Amino acid sequence: MERRRLGRTELMTSVLGYGCGAVGGLMVRGTAAEQERAIARAIELGINYFDTAPLYGDGESERNLGRALAALRHPDVVIGTKSRLPADTAPGRIGELLTASLDDSLRRLGRDHVDLFQLHNSIAAAGTGSTLAADVVLDEVRHAFERLRQQGKARFIGITAVGETAALHRVVDARAFDTAQVVYNVLNPTAGGPPLDSMPGQDYDRLLDRTRQADMGVIGIRALAGGALSGSEARHPVGLPTVEPIGSGPSYAADAARARRLEALVKEGHAAGLIEAALRFVISHAAISTMLVGTSTIEELEIAARAVAAGRLPPAALAQARALAAG
Repeated sequence: MERRRLGRTELMTSVLGYGCGAVGGLMVRGTAAEQERAIARAIELGINYFDTAPLYGDGESERNLGRALAALRHPDVVIGTKSRLPADTAPGRIGELLTASLDDSLRRLGRDHVDLFQLHNSIAAAGTGSTLAADVVLDEVRHAFERLRQQGKARFIGITAVGETAALHRVVDARAFDTAQVVYNVLNPTAGGPPLDSMPGQDYDRLLDRTRQADMGVIGIRALAGGALSGSEARHPVGLPTVEPIGSGPSYAADAARARRLEALVKEGHAAGLIEAALRFVISHAAISTMLVGTSTIEELEIAARAVAAGRLPPAALAQARALAAG
């Protein structure tokens, strides 16, 4: 499997990363045997980046990933986890809460450090609820993360780039963090290029240009728009029963309807199916270091790996995909 440099970290991560979240659900609600088989198969396929968080199943994802890796005698992989500060966290408590969160994650994972520790909160100009102000991220959060790095608990630090576009640009431009998790898919490709007038959703205003200038590693998220880019509204029993869009359309059903427009790519032979077309669209952008895909079954993992093995989409197919998604 192709590996790409994770920005200034110099880590080489598989272009397909394993998302251990609740949307696919296998690492939260699957059986222990299924989880261990999935992690073992992912490693066989060449996947070396595994992304988790305490939020996924109230710590179950981290516990299950730690157990599965221990069963494999701790293979040489890259592990990223996150922390989401509670709503309206009082000033001055951020460092304490982030430290406690990472310590709890390390216990669940059965490790003394993680390769990547990331902020899971959204970011805006002014903080409210669980959304943090950019000033707070660049001050208290950054300093707390740096202390954890100095203590050897995290090798590198990153953000989840969701929230207000201008605030995200400001944080990225500050070069304070090593990586960013960026929403990028064929339904909303604005992080990587210009928007089309008829496209719904947030305009990330070429965020990937800024991460490249800052030499940040980029972890592509929502590559399948939570599953909507399969073109089907059906959900696997292991996955989340409902999924709210992030940055794309007004609803999951609307995203799935737009996804079905991409069938033309399949009919013309550019891809074997909608999922392949969607995943190849994402990895075609050079700024994407690794792309997360969460699964409900091992077969879904195999489908994603085959899609990535087919490589980037040709330029004509990329342009057609954007036009079809925009209608």
